[in-house]
Amino acid sequence: MQFLSKLTGAVLLLFGALAYGQMINPIEGRWNMVISQDGKELPSWLEIRPSGSRTLVGRFVYAMGSARPISEVKIEDRKFSFSIPPQWEEGNRHMEFSGVLDGEVLTGTMVYTDGKTYEWEAVRAPELAYVKNAKWGKPQHIFNGKNLKGWHALGENQWVVEQGVLKSPEPGANLVTEEKFTDFKLRLEFRYPEGSNSGVYLRGRYEVQITDDKGAAPSDVGFSGIYGFLTPSEVVAKSAMEWQEYEITLIGRRVTVVANGQTVISDRIIPGITGGALDSREGEPGPILLQGDHGPIEFRNIVLTPRVE
Repeated sequence: MQFLSKLTGAVLLLFGALAYGQMINPIEGRWNMVISQDGKELPSWLEIRPSGSRTLVGRFVYAMGSARPISEVKIEDRKFSFSIPPQWEEGNRHMEFSGVLDGEVLTGTMVYTDGKTYEWEAVRAPELAYVKNAKWGKPQHIFNGKNLKGWHALGENQWVVEQGVLKSPEPGANLVTEEKFTDFKLRLEFRYPEGSNSGVYLRGRYEVQITDDKGAAPSDVGFSGIYGFLTPSEVVAKSAMEWQEYEITLIGRRVTVVANGQTVISDRIIPGITGGALDSREGEPGPILLQGDHGPIEFRNIVLTPRVE
């Protein structure tokens, strides 16, 4: 009877933990990954979570593209594996991942869509504390309206400043601030020609999409969405070549996006880095990045207000 009582208690504890989403397998959770590929360190992200009582599923973010679902994470002995179909990558084969938990670090290999094998390593993503009733410092004009002082291009520069407007007239390099930030409010105005695509990266890791989407349905890869993760409540995009505005508040992982005066994302948690992030070191401050590698884009009146202690 004592054995049956202990067994029943263990079963109830297991199902209770599953019901409340507690971690059962030590590989569960969110992981900040770095893939060593052709001499480059590519930031990526992995989430592993239970689906019912017998299956692990998840999401994966590569160095490009949006968050991708993992239908099953397979476990064999101490090793795990999963595969991801190609999204924007060249080649037709799936990316195949295998890994193992080594202390507090996941390590493994990735077979890319071209069949080549690369190594990767991942550490558990930090919590990023949220501060209630945040206090705000003095607004800073991080673009001076005259030149690129305080910014630099990630590659050959195509950005120009004309009559107070920061312009990327054609696809080219992304532009980042020299200064790095933690929690802040960011206000900026932008406009784009018909069909163009850009974005602004918060801490260089979380992209708020800028797309020509007037009249479109809300999407996490469309106007004012957090790329691949958070869908705005409505699309309030104006017509191409009209000036538009974002007011974005980021505290810890929580983000609020006000687009053209309408709150479309309210105090939502960003799970992890988005495709195209500068790095996966989420616990560190990061710059503001303006995307210039997709389509023509213009910005003006870029003002950042930092949170103060």
